[in-house]
Amino acid sequence: MDTATQTTPGLVQMRKVNKYFGSHHVLRDIDLDIARGEVIVVVGPSGSGKSTLCRTMNGLERIDDGAIRVDGQPMPQEGKALAKLRSEVGMVFQQFNLFPNKSVLDNVTFAPIKVRGRPTRQARAKAMDLLERFGVANQADKFPAQLSGGQQQRVAIARALIMEPKLMLFDEATSALDPEMVRGVLEIMQQLARDGMTMVVVTHEMGFAKASADRVVFMDHGQIIETAPPQAFFGNPQSERARKFLSEVLRD
Repeated sequence: MDTATQTTPGLVQMRKVNKYFGSHHVLRDIDLDIARGEVIVVVGPSGSGKSTLCRTMNGLERIDDGAIRVDGQPMPQEGKALAKLRSEVGMVFQQFNLFPNKSVLDNVTFAPIKVRGRPTRQARAKAMDLLERFGVANQADKFPAQLSGGQQQRVAIARALIMEPKLMLFDEATSALDPEMVRGVLEIMQQLARDGMTMVVVTHEMGFAKASADRVVFMDHGQIIETAPPQAFFGNPQSERARKFLSEVLRD
């Protein structure tokens, strides 16, 4: 995947990106390229800037300095251009963010019908295909509160995928789930990785990073400390901070 990054323009290019929350410097001079079809897993201690990094890639967080390009275009600041970008970059959050007053099927079909103007019948057929694929088609007429956390997260992934995004962002997508529900959601994410979906995954699931990442990005104190393929990162981390982090998260 490194070769692809060097020879073709990245789907995402970040240059000297800085972000502040008040006086807190959350992202510090971030440089990152993400190639098409690449799976980037972002790891690091809590508060290291991982989620903020993820949220800058679809404009949910505006940067204070630097530049971000997605598919060759500068990150829009507002208006229709930003709305268009967000329709092309799917995001799955820690909290499922489903519409509580809409059925599962209506949650999944809302954006393609309202944003893309797709015919209702076409959108519903595609939604049911996705829900079937993720094992929740039999929940289509229920409301989110009637589903388990794992089922809600599968619906959230289907809702993002129905827009046929160029990029999928997962921000701690399994951290609010009970342990027995985590595996099913991770399996869906692993299938997406095998299918060639470009993905940025912020997670504490080191097993997923080892199995599915093309590169692991380790962050601490708002900086990217090191970037490496998973075998190299887990087998021979280059920085003391990464070694300390791994010794803590991999401890039985």
